[in-house]
Amino acid sequence: MRDTRAISLGVLLMSAIQVAALRSVAVARTGASSLARRGAFSSAARRRAFCVLSDAETSTDTPAPVDSSAAVSSQFLKVMHSRGYLYQCSNLAELDELMCKGVVPAYLGFDATASSLHVGSLLQIMILRHLQRSGHKPVVLVGGGTTKIGDPSGRDSTRQMLTDEQIASNIAGISQVFSRFLTFGDGPTDAVLVNNDEWLSKLQYLPFLRDYGRFFTINRMLSFDSVKQRLAREQPLTLIEFNYMIFQAYDFLELNRRYGCQLQMGGSDQWGNMVSGVELGRRADSASLFALTAPLITTADGKKMGKSLGGAVWLNADLLTPYDYWQYWRNTADADVIKFLKLFTELPDVHIAELADLKGQAINDAKQILADETTRMLHGDECLAGIKQTAAQLFAGGGGAAAEGTLPTIEVSEIEVTKGVSFVELFLRLEFAKTRSEAKRMITAGGARLNDEKVTDAALLLDVDAFSAGEVKISSGKKKHGLVKMQ
Repeated sequence: MRDTRAISLGVLLMSAIQVAALRSVAVARTGASSLARRGAFSSAARRRAFCVLSDAETSTDTPAPVDSSAAVSSQFLKVMHSRGYLYQCSNLAELDELMCKGVVPAYLGFDATASSLHVGSLLQIMILRHLQRSGHKPVVLVGGGTTKIGDPSGRDSTRQMLTDEQIASNIAGISQVFSRFLTFGDGPTDAVLVNNDEWLSKLQYLPFLRDYGRFFTINRMLSFDSVKQRLAREQPLTLIEFNYMIFQAYDFLELNRRYGCQLQMGGSDQWGNMVSGVELGRRADSASLFALTAPLITTADGKKMGKSLGGAVWLNADLLTPYDYWQYWRNTADADVIKFLKLFTELPDVHIAELADLKGQAINDAKQILADETTRMLHGDECLAGIKQTAAQLFAGGGGAAAEGTLPTIEVSEIEVTKGVSFVELFLRLEFAKTRSEAKRMITAGGARLNDEKVTDAALLLDVDAFSAGEVKISSGKKKHGLVKMQ
């Protein structure tokens, strides 16, 4: 039976904080308006009205990136610096010294908002891999607790609330990928997988407020970029989201106590939350903690990593085939190839420098190496031969069969085929279009092919004769292909 005294942090809809937050904003705005009308509201006074910080608090303003000329001695920070992972650090010199002395446990968090991570999370996974290869201990934190709340960073709207069952299923899904990049075990530098639901769901409301609420001020929380940007866009920010930063800060404290974690790593959009954890550790336990961020990676055209024209670039093979994953990297823009080789492969710097000298069509050689190396790390060597065979056939115009298992594949029953199966329906089932009308437009515009022959008839039905070979290949444009097999 549930202990009625234990209240999850997900129920942190405390009226006192809500009132304090509203009062803080109202007082600041009223004061600002009054002083402004009298012409006596200076910029310094405006800053004090909106964000009153004690002298002991570290500023949460986003700091400048680490100077490219900064000298570091530890192997991990050297790699972070030279390969382009290092963006901000709360105390670089002190952290560098610490990492030269011995094993430093460090963590990265991944909320379970989907059943697979996508390529946008690959940078963080690579950082954990480099950490371990440099002789330190990776702690992979899955957010079974924080996923119940939702991180407001970089969002215009509240995340969809997931059930406990959905979160558990998502954790099982996203956890598959880590073992391909990290070595798990009981050794001093072996990785460990931890779920923050272990402690967040056990916290009690009043003891938590008493012990830790006093370390957080509404004034300061309102100064965080993730909060300011949401309010500036006049988008609703629920109190439960407003408290996400407290949970993330408490995670760092708990991981320091349980696993000796001294470093939290993440994207630069997490800077404010991470510094709060550093400060909480200092104030609650007199612990010396560090925060380190990587830049948010965008493609040459300014788009955020993790998406393609066909949707999210998932890391789990059941959501995106190894061939499509390879093709995503093979289609990298010329301007991104060298940057991505540094971030997403382990090719030596010397080799990458040689590839950087390639010009014109020769750049395609570097793209293929990028695709090979990234796919090998995620899906293994064994899939590359089939991928190469399929790519060769598709680029050559279909002179032979694609390798088994490399293309997205769906099945249709003999009964369906006997009645005649709609080409539009197959287009949709292969996820080449989201709606029937979109599929029809693409087909009539000449963007579809059946066994490499152009199809413009959106009313086309495929019968038994079309499946005489047992399967057909359907293509959307030049780069998206799938197989339909008759059962």
